[in-house]
Amino acid sequence: MTPRIPTATSRIQLREGFDFAALSERLDQIADLGVTHLYLSPIFTATEGSTHGYDITDPSEIDPALGGRRGFDRLARQAQAKGLGIILDIVPNHTAFSVQNPWLADVLAHGRSSMRARHFDIDWQAGPLVLPWLPEPFEKMLLGGAFKVRDGQWQFNGMSLPLSPGSDTTSDLRALHEAQNWRLVHYAMERDSITHRRFFNVTDLIGMRVEDQRVFDDTHALIIDLVRGGQVQGLRVDHVDGLADPAGYLDRLARALPVTPIWIEKILTGDEILPEGWQTVGTTGYEAGRLISRMLTPQAGLDDLDGIWREATGETSDFHSALIRAKHDVLDNELAAERRQLAQMAGQAMAGSVEAEPGPEMLREAVTALLVAMPCYRSYVIRDGAGEHDRAMIGRVADEAAATLRHDEVLRALAAIWTDPANHAQMDFVTRLQQVSGALLAKAQEDTAGFRWTRYLPGNEVGAEPDEATVTAEDATKTLNRRRPGDMVLTSSHDSKRSEDARARLIAASHLPQDLGALDQAAAAMSAAKDVPPAWRWYMVQSALALHGADEAPERLARHVQKAMREAKEDSFWTNPDEALEERVAALGAALLAEWEGTPPEALTRLLDRSQALVLMQLLLKMIMPGFPDIYQGTQDLFLALTDPDNRRPPDWDGLAMIGDRDDLGSLKAQWTRSLLQMRQAEADLLRDATSEARIDAAGVSLIRRLDSRRLIARLDLPDAPGDDLPQGETLLDWTGPDGCRVRLVDAKSGRGRADI
Repeated sequence: MTPRIPTATSRIQLREGFDFAALSERLDQIADLGVTHLYLSPIFTATEGSTHGYDITDPSEIDPALGGRRGFDRLARQAQAKGLGIILDIVPNHTAFSVQNPWLADVLAHGRSSMRARHFDIDWQAGPLVLPWLPEPFEKMLLGGAFKVRDGQWQFNGMSLPLSPGSDTTSDLRALHEAQNWRLVHYAMERDSITHRRFFNVTDLIGMRVEDQRVFDDTHALIIDLVRGGQVQGLRVDHVDGLADPAGYLDRLARALPVTPIWIEKILTGDEILPEGWQTVGTTGYEAGRLISRMLTPQAGLDDLDGIWREATGETSDFHSALIRAKHDVLDNELAAERRQLAQMAGQAMAGSVEAEPGPEMLREAVTALLVAMPCYRSYVIRDGAGEHDRAMIGRVADEAAATLRHDEVLRALAAIWTDPANHAQMDFVTRLQQVSGALLAKAQEDTAGFRWTRYLPGNEVGAEPDEATVTAEDATKTLNRRRPGDMVLTSSHDSKRSEDARARLIAASHLPQDLGALDQAAAAMSAAKDVPPAWRWYMVQSALALHGADEAPERLARHVQKAMREAKEDSFWTNPDEALEERVAALGAALLAEWEGTPPEALTRLLDRSQALVLMQLLLKMIMPGFPDIYQGTQDLFLALTDPDNRRPPDWDGLAMIGDRDDLGSLKAQWTRSLLQMRQAEADLLRDATSEARIDAAGVSLIRRLDSRRLIARLDLPDAPGDDLPQGETLLDWTGPDGCRVRLVDAKSGRGRADI
């Protein structure tokens, strides 16, 4: 048997009032859309009040807040009765670093003797488990009487920690604290003293050692039971690159669940492809969304936009330079603890080396240079050493990193260890290096440089490359034909920096760069822009364009810009915010939205008109390119949203049910979505087996799927394009916008019309 690949998935964000029972009430609506599977966010018990479910506290239980096991079983039966399978989002990399986590609570009480101690990625050699949970330094809180001991629990600020059994025989709180398996410290100490592996820089998520068979069994028992019991038909693995051995994990999961389709969240950078032999039917599709945006972005327009942006903001750097600066900033701050640990592990790995005599500073310097030079998320070196691809990449990384140092002996020795680890200490260093390199790229590129270098926000998406925002037809064709039928096509998710239709509006700026420049010039003349840095003014013009006309746009834009500025970490910080500046930038956004109400500027009208064609062409590309489409909740309608949590706002299910009564772009998008999903059902063989060809020129963009004599052609014709050059055939969908753009889907056969299409 081969895994069943969905025709399309409907991705649903549970929680915040939307549980299994609420989803059950919407199953007819979802099934009517034409998808074959529900794709659910994590369902296992998470921290109280969790808004997303990735902070799991108990992987052996379905969250009672969602309806528990009984509620999920009922949902699964109802979904199957309507022909819908279920794909679960699972989180093997981490659980919540919280006393609500019963396994962690046992570790807090019993330390290394706990049966769960080896489940968590904790450095017990460094001493007691550090808990950076105090709002003030320990001694200050102790002297202030903030700590109490009651019923075998250490209590403060509404939190209770389990004491080691038999340790509460003294009234000396300092001595009692020293007797525990844990140490409380001020939260700012997380840069220096954490002793557990985190998810990225999120201290409240602790890494799990699923490379250990016992840990895998304990964390996956319920998952396996749900699949074998028939309630679940597929799995999506969150953040596979965070694991010690992704390939080994996927092998183990495939052995436990043969023929079950497994998708992985994996960022592929540049021309990177999945390592050969991984047991997965495909990725969750970030690279597909990136390709769609690049195909719709004309190089000439982006070049013009680049010049306008540089003149408006005074920016002179390229993105690579911005990324390198961001990597150093993140290593100095958000991931300082990880670098410190890596430098210590590097010293242990080099014990007895005859190649170099490493000191603490040389180790820190070498580790920094190697991490900064990494061009992708990680390598996949195992105990047998690096494969051919990784060996070549490590060599290039070492050469680039060495060029930045005055002495490269330690770096070269570490690169040799990275390529061929010879003992446990060396393998431990390599494993952690590979885990940290992915965290660094994610935090530095997506969450730092992406908010600093803001020439063209559609290029700053998860999985995208801001300095590679366009693509040639030849390269697009190569990428399309590398894709597999099991790959998802993702254009929006809870992780997207901008939702698909917000992004389409911004792509319009690459078609009409002078119009975005005109909006920025008008913004610069507004009184609200007086004390706003030009770079943030440019950012706000784009962000206001993305949300214009959306519900509660000014308030949402204000919340977004606070996050954007703090993530950029230049003018404001999460730990030290410049609230006055944030408020000024938010006020500019509100002023822009107010100015554009009523009679919008002609430049805005032209951008919005062009974006309508881009919304529909994006939809066509998503529906017919190799792979299968994932429909994020509510995106059958026009969906305008910014970075999480804005893009996790619950959809208006009642409004979606009545969308056919409207006469607007969102209604048209919903009609096309339903028609295209019906076509995918009817033409499954064609869309699975057809070759792909991209055409990109000054007249427009085409995607041609070809199988034998059949051709399915999606085409965007720009205004004033030369005459109708598509072959004769059945026009399945056809729309012409107010600015003359035309979007079509044509089903043709060879020998009719142009022979070379």
